[in-house]
Amino acid sequence: MLTAGEIRQFLEQDAASEKKQRARTGERYYEGDHDIRDYRLFFFDADGILREDHNRANTKIPHPFYAELVDQGVQYLMSSEQIAFSDDQTLQGILDDKINYNDLFRQALADAIEDASKCGFAWVYVTVDPEGNMVFRGADATGVIEVDGRYAEDGQDHIIYHYVDRVDLEGHTVTRIQDWDAQQTVYWMMRDNGDIVRDEYAEVNPRPHLLYTEDDGDDLYQDGFGFIPFFRLDNNRKQLPLLKTVKPLIDDYDLMASSLSNNLIDFDHPIYAVKGFDGDNLDELSTNLRTKKTVGVSADGGIDVITIDVPYQARVAKLELDEKSIYRFGMGLNMAGLKDTAATTNMAIKVAYALLDMRCQKMEGQVKAFLRRIVEVILDAENKSSSTGYRSEDVWFDFTPVTPTNGQEDAQIGLIEAQTKQAQLNSLLMLQTLVGDDTLLQKICEYMEWDYDDIKDQLPEDPEADVAGALEVLNERQAETGAGGAAEGGTEDAEVPPGNV
Repeated sequence: MLTAGEIRQFLEQDAASEKKQRARTGERYYEGDHDIRDYRLFFFDADGILREDHNRANTKIPHPFYAELVDQGVQYLMSSEQIAFSDDQTLQGILDDKINYNDLFRQALADAIEDASKCGFAWVYVTVDPEGNMVFRGADATGVIEVDGRYAEDGQDHIIYHYVDRVDLEGHTVTRIQDWDAQQTVYWMMRDNGDIVRDEYAEVNPRPHLLYTEDDGDDLYQDGFGFIPFFRLDNNRKQLPLLKTVKPLIDDYDLMASSLSNNLIDFDHPIYAVKGFDGDNLDELSTNLRTKKTVGVSADGGIDVITIDVPYQARVAKLELDEKSIYRFGMGLNMAGLKDTAATTNMAIKVAYALLDMRCQKMEGQVKAFLRRIVEVILDAENKSSSTGYRSEDVWFDFTPVTPTNGQEDAQIGLIEAQTKQAQLNSLLMLQTLVGDDTLLQKICEYMEWDYDDIKDQLPEDPEADVAGALEVLNERQAETGAGGAAEGGTEDAEVPPGNV
């Protein structure tokens, strides 16, 4: 295990790493904490000294485009009902239980995709509950430190996971630190930036990865995984966050919008040019204009009201350009392009989703490789507990995101398809005298994707029965599958003569 001195050294090195700085910036922008919040105004005074201007308006408005871009990708990928598949039905049941319909796992996967997008990388770790079941949880991406065994005194690889647990009654920040290796976890704690000490509240410290009781409750089972149970999901090969491509555009949008607000605030009131003021000072003039709305002037005096037109058109045009660029280069879905959703065609929706779909397809490869490592662990545990021989190659992954469609257009397409099927069935029925009843029945079953042997078993046993008996069975089957009684309508239109089936 690592010593307290080693842990502090790795914490300090990690805090200064460029990768973690990018990740923290991504987290800030996801939470709406943009650079515009630090924007300040300055001017040179009469002596040429640079001073901060506290009189002019300085509105600071962050626009959380980044959170929308990240969440769009997460929800689009996670809209797939099933992710893991296998031809083995027993194994498919295990995958459904552990992955496809496991709420904890799907939440951990969604958190990982979110962290990978906003930070550039993400972590998921596995623990074992008291019953011996694996539980996957998401870890804060900025709180995980990879330690190469070459730089540790014990020569082993480690994962340091640290997070702020709470602020105690005295106002001290309590940080929990976990040192994971291939066999166990050692728990540490630190108050503020003080000494790193063993966590006195941990019941078992160090704690083996596997620690649970058997069914009878008498035997305590403990062991290590033999590997560090942390799995990393990268956004790309360089572990760069999505923010890398859109940060300058978001900053520019924030600046343009805030500057427009400042202009409107600063020039909201007109300027009064007063001639022949009959008073003592300008303060009295300002008070009279603000409260009494009147001011006294001499016989030759007067007031000219001067207003300033804010050149907002150029700023609005720039804001629209920045918004389009953010969604374009951030590869997201710009809902402004789908103004009238009721009249939007399916093709228009598909085009609007094209960039988001492209971005998610790029990340899909990273997610599949990430899931492959997790499935290997799940199958290995299943093989040991059930004496099975499942392999990772028996499983494949497929994401089928759900894209909204125009319901009215879908209904029209369904109607056309039903009418086409009706016409084709009528054509088949008109060929009865040419191809024979048995061949006709086979073609109808083939066209309707029915089991011919099943249909044949339900036909009348009397070989002299006419085709009406067969059609009655077909009509019943169509009613079950929702084909709309095409066979019945086909009989009336085609006027098929009776014959033997």
